[in-house]
Amino acid sequence: MILATALFLFSNPSSASSSHDDHPHKKGGNPLIEEMMTLDTVFRDVVSAVALGDSGRVHKSLESMHGTMEKTHEGVHKGSVVIPKNADRVKEFETMDREFHEKLESLAEAAHNNDQKNMLRLTKQLLDGCVQCHRMFRK
Repeated sequence: MILATALFLFSNPSSASSSHDDHPHKKGGNPLIEEMMTLDTVFRDVVSAVALGDSGRVHKSLESMHGTMEKTHEGVHKGSVVIPKNADRVKEFETMDREFHEKLESLAEAAHNNDQKNMLRLTKQLLDGCVQCHRMFRK
């Protein structure tokens, strides 16, 4: 989703003004979808802010991700989140999600320290993590 979004965003500049409210999945019900919608918006802003060297904007953008992982994991255990592909590997999904969120925290720390080099490195790693997770768990 993030890779497709990034490709669409850079190939169609008019899409940059659209909000996550235009997303076909509205909030309310599936914490994983809600997390992905939030992440989609956050990652667009982070990529732009990292490219511009705006560490304050990176840090601020990441704030809305707080608590999303916990809601997703709770949804997995309560049944409101069903992993579309390889559902039998839910533990691996949760591990990858935890590691992803740890990288988000590292990115926030790099932004707080205005560490441009690490902000770029971590943003690239996060994109790789999105692609890897989607290939493994999304249909």
